[in-house]
Amino acid sequence: MRIIHLDMDAFYPAVEVLDNPELKGRPVIVGGSKERGVVSSASYEARKFGVHSAQPMATAIRLCPNGTVMPVRMSRYKEVSEQVFEIFDIFTPVVEPLSIDEAFLDVTASTRLFGSPTEIAKKIKQMVVEKTGLTISAGVAPSKFVAKIASDMEKPDGLTVVPANKVREFLDPLPIEKMWGVGKVTQQALSRLSIQTFKDLSQVPVETLEKKFGKHGIHMHRLSMGIDDRDVVTEHEVKSIGHEETFSEDILQVDLAKKELLSLANRVARRMRRQGVEGKTITLKVKYHDFVRITRSVTWHKYTNDSVDIYSNICSLLKKTAVGKRPVRLLGISLSNLADIGSGRQLSLFSHRESNEKRRELNKTLDSVIDKFGRKGIRPGSLIDT
Repeated sequence: MRIIHLDMDAFYPAVEVLDNPELKGRPVIVGGSKERGVVSSASYEARKFGVHSAQPMATAIRLCPNGTVMPVRMSRYKEVSEQVFEIFDIFTPVVEPLSIDEAFLDVTASTRLFGSPTEIAKKIKQMVVEKTGLTISAGVAPSKFVAKIASDMEKPDGLTVVPANKVREFLDPLPIEKMWGVGKVTQQALSRLSIQTFKDLSQVPVETLEKKFGKHGIHMHRLSMGIDDRDVVTEHEVKSIGHEETFSEDILQVDLAKKELLSLANRVARRMRRQGVEGKTITLKVKYHDFVRITRSVTWHKYTNDSVDIYSNICSLLKKTAVGKRPVRLLGISLSNLADIGSGRQLSLFSHRESNEKRRELNKTLDSVIDKFGRKGIRPGSLIDT
């Protein structure tokens, strides 16, 4: 295989600088509110101060007090992302999106038309700059694993090529934290075995790693030698749909939590209906003020994308948490175990067909009103501030 991994450079901040050139050269931090939010992305200027994604915004501001904090503008980022992915599609139909700003391309069948994988990567980089004004980094390798590591080697605006006969030479000296799935706990465990680099890991008997880490040990051993047989997958099945909200002030009362959950249930239900799916497993996510996170789930007796069904199950799950006893920082709802609407799933023997049909028609009407007037156009009475 001939794989290219492409990753936009500090994508969110780069778009902000593109739209506001006065920010060029300054540390830019994109994310939530200064009080309770988290960092979504940081420019390279901000990263020099230790700012990184998923960091509490308060910490980021303390580390980089002169940074410019910008809110997330997802619609704008998606607009630019679509332009970039249109360029990818010119060179190959085998594109696997990993996120809004990152993808694998299998160009094995594209070389006769567009040249070598390296030439294709160069052409894509040039076209991205010309079309969007932004830079993108590329890694070219015979596997997804090596290509992804390569794309990160010379950021920003990098291009790293790893020929098939140079994979071990490329990987051997790299620190083990460069490997997927190796977090701090695994790093510490590997360190106790005197494993610091890919080469160290490759030289440990696979039986030793399997005994210590199970199947993950076998997987790490294979990756340390650059063995990765995964194909580029053009479509991923959506496994869950959800929404969560981080609050500017901790929620202390159960009634207020229920009000927020009703709003979330409506938003999740609407997203599911837009995507034409229903779900059976309903999950409540709670993050307390001390960042302790818990989830509670139930698999219902039928598939649904109705907010009333979702909310009633969520209220039952809420009783299994400490909401109302401990301050709450975040609430979230998601549905999994999904099926397409009308996909032949088995209906409940005791379902009230007429009632369900009326509910679906009502939901269609509500969705059309919201599409026209926005989410505030119509909503439950309990969500209207008095």
